[in-house]
Amino acid sequence: MQNSFTHQMQIGMGPRGVLNRRHFLRNVTAGGLALGGLSFTDMVSLNASELKRRGMSCILLWMQGGPSQFETFDPKPGHANGGETKAIATNVPGTQISENLPHLARIADQLAIVRSLSTKEGEHQRASYMMHTSYIPTATVRYPTLGAVVAKELADQAASELPSFVRIGNVGIGAGNEGGLLGQKFNAYPIQDGNRPPENTRPTTEEDRYRRRLTLLDRLEEAAPGEAVARRADHESLYNQASRFVLSPSMSSFDISNEPESVRKAYGIGASSADAGRPAPNGLRIQQGQFAAGCLLARRLIESGVTFVEVAMGNWDTHQDNFDLSRRLCEQIDQPFAALVEDLRQRGRLDKTLVIWMGEFGRTPRINPRGGRDHHPQSFSAVLAGGGMQVGQVVGATDAGGERVVERPINEKDLFQTIYQTLGVNAKKEYMSAIGRPIAIVDGGSPVDELLG
Repeated sequence: MQNSFTHQMQIGMGPRGVLNRRHFLRNVTAGGLALGGLSFTDMVSLNASELKRRGMSCILLWMQGGPSQFETFDPKPGHANGGETKAIATNVPGTQISENLPHLARIADQLAIVRSLSTKEGEHQRASYMMHTSYIPTATVRYPTLGAVVAKELADQAASELPSFVRIGNVGIGAGNEGGLLGQKFNAYPIQDGNRPPENTRPTTEEDRYRRRLTLLDRLEEAAPGEAVARRADHESLYNQASRFVLSPSMSSFDISNEPESVRKAYGIGASSADAGRPAPNGLRIQQGQFAAGCLLARRLIESGVTFVEVAMGNWDTHQDNFDLSRRLCEQIDQPFAALVEDLRQRGRLDKTLVIWMGEFGRTPRINPRGGRDHHPQSFSAVLAGGGMQVGQVVGATDAGGERVVERPINEKDLFQTIYQTLGVNAKKEYMSAIGRPIAIVDGGSPVDELLG
């Protein structure tokens, strides 16, 4: 029954969640739905499952720490602010990106590069939360992340044996990668390293015995006192979901070793590198192959029915030695990102899979005394591919020195409006907070028409 009403705000719910039959009928008639022979309940179910039938999915490539736009998708060669980073031509005439990204330059016709993002949050925790939810953090409301919303609106929770929202890698501080007010049911399933299948996902006993134990657990929970009913329901839901997960044949989707060597090589997995494990200037290590493995795993999961996958890559917080560190980080993302887009395209999945590359903010135009770039939310870049987006273009522009946006400014709410519209999610839909306050999926902003297919 819950799945039948996941789009209640699209079909016309009243202020207290009461279904407005007249509003619903007017909306579906305007949408061209044939009413003859369908009951009211049938039409509600059809409207609620429309997006699920489309099979849309999303992959977020999250660049923790805030990547430099100058060293990635908005280089400024010849200007003092551009530093030593040069630009190279792409396969889109007139479009250049950083020399650090040669693989992506060869598939730029499959990318929509946004160079005019601008926000007001330059602190890691707050900016990361905001770029995952479209909201700044507050003490009163736990806003659901992009992944949680997409999982709720697009995933068939009842039918899927795998988690609908998977996060690969360490997102870092303040990401808020949770279901928030939607509940723990929509939390991300975390995987630290895409090279290895998830731990603790095999029953410790034979399957028949495991199932008998689950039956016993059900009987014990039925005897729980009345005041524990709500907690029992949450516990039961999690156990049922976890049980379907560990017993499912689809668990093999998490093992990228099943992929042919040629595919793994295309993503750059197993390639040797002098930088593998080498200490970075910020004290962290760049782990060879982890992001590549995450991208390949994301494709496998999407094909297996997972609705939203986030692959995290860090650390882009280049306060010192920006040019060397950015080059090494770009080496880790360039080939896998390009391979992911091409792999999805060749498999016929790209039009139904939106791929997003972004971080919490950009880096300062001026290079600091340590050869680094500091936090700069006033102008930075993001990249989108697939999902029916208008690709092969650059949207927006910064001035000659990258100081500010001078063409088509886009804030976080505009970006989220665009993402949700591309996926088919109604961004105006409202969820109820714990105190009965309606919270819109996105409060404000407008879709970027130039990006919409």
